Amino acid sequence: MKKTLVIGASENPERYSYKAIKALKTNDHEVVAIGLRAGEIDGVTFDAEKKSFENIDTVTLYVGPKNQPEYYEYILSLQPQRVIFNPGTENPEFISRLESAGIYPEIACTLVLLATGQYE
Repeated sequence: MKKTLVIGASENPERYSYKAIKALKTNDHEVVAIGLRAGEIDGVTFDAEKKSFENIDTVTLYVGPKNQPEYYEYILSLQPQRVIFNPGTENPEFISRLESAGIYPEIACTLVLLATGQYE
C-alpha cells in the first residue's frame, strides 16, 4: 500500500485525524503523522517535527487554511502524488501552488474515500 502522511494528528478520539489514522491502518495503509504535540495511535507515533519522510504518496490535511502556510514548503519538498483537503481545510492558494508543482489536490474526505473503496 502507498504511504500516507496525516498532518494534524491528535490522540483525541473525537478528532477526524484520529479516525483517519485508525481507518487507514484498518485498511492496511502505511501511515506516518505529524501533530501539534507528541502522541500515538495504533502504533503510529507522532510529534510536531516536520520529518523528511520517504516515499509519501498522499498527504491528508487536518489543519485549517490559516495554519497551512507553515507546511507549504515542507509538503512540496516531500513530492507526494496528491494532497487531500478534508472538509474545512480547502485552501485555493495552496491548491494553486500544488498544481504548479504537478501535485494533485483532492478536495475530499479521507474517511469517505476509505469507506467507499475510492482511496487509492
